[in-house]
Amino acid sequence: MNQFFDINNRALLKELLYSLSPDAKPLWGRMTPQQMVEHLIDQVQYTNGKKTGACERSADEAAISKAKGIYTDRRMPKNVVLGPMPDHYEYDSLQAAIGQLMRELYVFDQYFNAPGAIAIHGGFGPMDYNEWQIWHNKHFTHHLIQFGLLPE
Repeated sequence: MNQFFDINNRALLKELLYSLSPDAKPLWGRMTPQQMVEHLIDQVQYTNGKKTGACERSADEAAISKAKGIYTDRRMPKNVVLGPMPDHYEYDSLQAAIGQLMRELYVFDQYFNAPGAIAIHGGFGPMDYNEWQIWHNKHFTHHLIQFGLLPE
């Protein structure tokens, strides 16, 4: 699964995100750069103890989805819309949102220092640190490509 960006390379992640212009247009989708970063913040918060996720699939369905979503080299499809876009920003600027994302990733690492720590994925069920690393790598790669920060 080395085709995905490694979110542990925080210096490069920060560099890529800070190179993004606030008015950059995505290659697909309707997100603005700040919406994308705030979306990543929201998603990381479900994996660092700040928000609690729930999986409404049966354990068997979640296991099948997890096997396909985590344990394959499959990329996330383009133009997936899982809900409405927020009508306002949570942070004053794109740079402020990027700073918050980096802090949330630090909290993510700390959260999983506790033995047996898990966080619930909405489609895959309970996941450990390694599984979340894989998922975040795929998710971040998807959005970095969306904004032309990584090659397709």
